[in-house]
Amino acid sequence: MNASVSSDIAIGNGGEEGNSQSAALHLQSGLAMQSRDSTSAAAGELVPLFSRIRVVLSHTSHPGNIGAAARAMKTMGLSRLVLVNPRSFPDAQADAMAAGATDVLSNARVVESLSAALAGTTLAIALTARRRELAAPPMWVKDAATELVTHAGEIALVFGNETSGLSNEELTLCGRWAMIPVDAEFSSLNVAAAVQIVSYEVRQAAVDPGLPPAVSGAGALASHDDVERLLAHFEQAALGSGFLDPASPKRLMLRLRRMFGRAVLEREEVAILRGLLAALENPRR
Repeated sequence: MNASVSSDIAIGNGGEEGNSQSAALHLQSGLAMQSRDSTSAAAGELVPLFSRIRVVLSHTSHPGNIGAAARAMKTMGLSRLVLVNPRSFPDAQADAMAAGATDVLSNARVVESLSAALAGTTLAIALTARRRELAAPPMWVKDAATELVTHAGEIALVFGNETSGLSNEELTLCGRWAMIPVDAEFSSLNVAAAVQIVSYEVRQAAVDPGLPPAVSGAGALASHDDVERLLAHFEQAALGSGFLDPASPKRLMLRLRRMFGRAVLEREEVAILRGLLAALENPRR
């Protein structure tokens, strides 16, 4: 099978060449790995955090990569897998490559869009190698993991298609994006290998996160759905007021999305902004 190499994926696209890498991992099923937290209460303490993390694979073309990603997740204690419109799933090759992590596949959720996969999340981190215009500021994956373990809400780690990665539209749905530092001369990394690296970094950060004290008076974080409704309200108000010309929208909504992604809004803040918009739309006489 021919290799499929994409310049986009230093973190998630390995295409068909991923099969040989995944197969190599599969053949090492007897490899013994030392768990540094297996002799303490740390493993149990990770469950509340890990139960809030979902790994999202968008438009995965090869079922073997889904299985290998499930195996990578389970070795680091992650279990929630969401698949956005995969080409073939369920599939026997996915089961074979899971190598004992078929429970992750059995419990995987299949959805039609990334927006559906992100429903209920308050932090979505996209893994991509390409700098995109108007995207949120990038992070190295190690720093992203450190930020993630201090987050109180539902979290999504989002990986793109093997050959084309995440689309610009998909990336705009994620408030943050991260990169795996790879060699510039050969940056193509199989999606399952990327999931393994990110899952490892999350586990290492969680074992010894050095949690900061909670912010006094902080409210519940706004969910992905809350922010999407806020953006829709802003667009409606901007169109109604004439501030936004539908014939020439430029990039107003993209800039607002980017701004709100950086802000990490709370639900009460979303309510304030929507209340203000409603008041402006229907001023009292």
